[in-house]
Amino acid sequence: MLRVASWNVNGIRAALRKGFWEAVQKLDPDILGLQEIKADAAPEIPASFADYRWLWNPGSKKGYAGTALLFRREPLAAKNGLGIPEFDAEGRVQTLEYERFFLVNAYFPNAGRGLPRLDFKLAFNRVIEAYLEDLRKKKGVILIGDLNVAHREIDLARPRDNVKNAGFTPEERAWIDAFLKKGWIDTFRHFHPEKTGAYTWWTYRFNAREKNIGWRVDYVIISEELLPYLKDAYIFYDTYASDHVPAVAEFDL
Repeated sequence: MLRVASWNVNGIRAALRKGFWEAVQKLDPDILGLQEIKADAAPEIPASFADYRWLWNPGSKKGYAGTALLFRREPLAAKNGLGIPEFDAEGRVQTLEYERFFLVNAYFPNAGRGLPRLDFKLAFNRVIEAYLEDLRKKKGVILIGDLNVAHREIDLARPRDNVKNAGFTPEERAWIDAFLKKGWIDTFRHFHPEKTGAYTWWTYRFNAREKNIGWRVDYVIISEELLPYLKDAYIFYDTYASDHVPAVAEFDL
């Protein structure tokens, strides 16, 4: 079995203080993609996790964005970036290649309060979609990451209040809707097509997690070629190390 997880840690140093390694132990992933690491250097891996190693991809701006992969299944190849400086400078994309699939870990831009980066995000969406489709010509693809968008109204607690807000604009939702219709599968929705109240992020304000006023913005998405190997998908709630929790999928790969 292959267990893959995606987790926005909102700063790895803060997450380490709040029980990051304890969550990894419980989750027991074969591949864990992190987003928003906000650190130049990877933390030391404890002796009890010696079978894991890091691929670290910090942004050039200190304390901002960045991605990382923690994995124990050795890939055929590993790389950071898309080869496009404006996106690579923010450490947004990583790729692992295995014999039967590619895994891409991505931190999609946030459009921002007032949407100042909406155009930047939509440009990123177009570029990474082309990249994923190119990989898909060779073998199946697993995309993990914080996509910074809630796809459907059931993917956030208060859709009517957020129609014009970052992460739920018509433009962002139209992109993910069109992307999935091209033969990509949201693994959580494959198993839980109409489940409500299933979120991966809550603001730290207003006791939002206790009230479950959240958003599902973290995903494991696969190309449809890998569907026969998909066995389960769920949200791992047993951690408070970040304002996000991991999205998880399991495969017979």
